[in-house]
Amino acid sequence: MTDVNTKPAITQAMIDAYDEYTHLTLDRRRFMEQLTRLAGSGAAAAAIVPLLAANSAQAAIVADNDPRVKGEDISYPGSGGDMKGYLVRPADQTGKVGTVIVVHENRGLNPHIRDVARRVALEGFVALAPDFLSPLGGTPDDEDKARDMFGKLNPAQMAANGVATVAFLKGDKDGNGKVGAVGFCWGGGTVNTMAVNAPDLSAGVAYYGMQPKAADVSKIKAALLLHYAGLDERINAGIDAFKKELDAAHVEYTVFVYEDANHAFNNDTSAARYDKKAADLAWGRTIAFLKEKLA
Repeated sequence: MTDVNTKPAITQAMIDAYDEYTHLTLDRRRFMEQLTRLAGSGAAAAAIVPLLAANSAQAAIVADNDPRVKGEDISYPGSGGDMKGYLVRPADQTGKVGTVIVVHENRGLNPHIRDVARRVALEGFVALAPDFLSPLGGTPDDEDKARDMFGKLNPAQMAANGVATVAFLKGDKDGNGKVGAVGFCWGGGTVNTMAVNAPDLSAGVAYYGMQPKAADVSKIKAALLLHYAGLDERINAGIDAFKKELDAAHVEYTVFVYEDANHAFNNDTSAARYDKKAADLAWGRTIAFLKEKLA
């Protein structure tokens, strides 16, 4: 007799296929065909997808009505048009504090990233989670639609909007003028792009982010903290070359690789890929780094 409450087995090959799908190299039909082969049946594949994907209904670590923080949706000047964003402040703030940009994955400004922004504010920072899909109307509720929109973004405009976000937060009334950024997946790559293009960025934390072009690394002025997942072969292929260029440019940086962790290990709304041990360790390092660099 089969226990209906038993979760289906998820293999590394399934996680790798989902990673390929989420990064625009595999369409949904081919992903489901591949997952069905790996799972053994369409029914098994259908049961596995929700465990691989992020679940927006997952309870937030810091609720949106938590009295310790004050959050609001805002618009601010971007490159060629307004940017949308979610701005969060510590409720008991006294004096000027460091400011942090929280950059979303390739699903846009969703409930999980809003939660992460509140976690950052709870640590004593002013946090802004920009919606980089603003030029296309903003993040839709349907995450598959959001995923498809990322391929339509203009890279130059995206970079310019990152620079504009740094400038906006640098002038925040409660900020001390120092701006950091933390980003995840697509957002990790975007933090690296911000570091290249925004000399006013003081600190950047990139979680499993795509590395910038080698020729651009010498432009980086910010101190960097780079988190990578041990099983993330796609992103990790660029680590050694990135380190070589960072060393040549005398950029301050620290690299951590979390063994046996998957890409997106910090996202606690994804049951299959979330790694609490790695996430907690990386988060502790992230907050300590930001407190040091943005003081």
